[in-house]
Amino acid sequence: MKILALISGGILLFASAPIGEAFPVGARAVLFDAKCQKVGEAQFTEEARGVRISLEVSHLAPGLHGIHIHDVGRCDPPDFTTAGAHFNPDGRRHGLLNPQGPHAGDLPNLNVGPDGKAKAEFLAPLVTLGPGPNSLFKPQGTSLVIHSGPDDERSDPAGNSGSRIACGVIERP
Repeated sequence: MKILALISGGILLFASAPIGEAFPVGARAVLFDAKCQKVGEAQFTEEARGVRISLEVSHLAPGLHGIHIHDVGRCDPPDFTTAGAHFNPDGRRHGLLNPQGPHAGDLPNLNVGPDGKAKAEFLAPLVTLGPGPNSLFKPQGTSLVIHSGPDDERSDPAGNSGSRIACGVIERP
């Protein structure tokens, strides 16, 4: 596996590992846009260092997009505000570059290519698929949300990443 970038806050971004090959899938999220069209899928696998998120998306605007795990497992279009705020069981500040952060649900920006597609892997060290306060399977569930613009990785509460353009509830397969 080739590491392309090390992101502050202990989260690694990988781009060359085959999706779903190294670990059995423990959860998944199917992402839909505001028109209820499927735009991608994410697979979540537990490993010793956290939860690996393997993501493939299409039909998005090229460029950087904020992407976060949100606090509620509900994705009502068109604005996906039902997904709640970022998943933040530890009550920290937002941003991978924030010295008082990050939220458990903060992830590096997603880079969508000129063809509207992206394939990426993120390691989220502050969440788990098992029991406990940082579990993605809490009673209200959790969701994965993609935003219209890049996350500045510092501003509280959401990194100025713009409107929510895609959302998927995180569920066991």
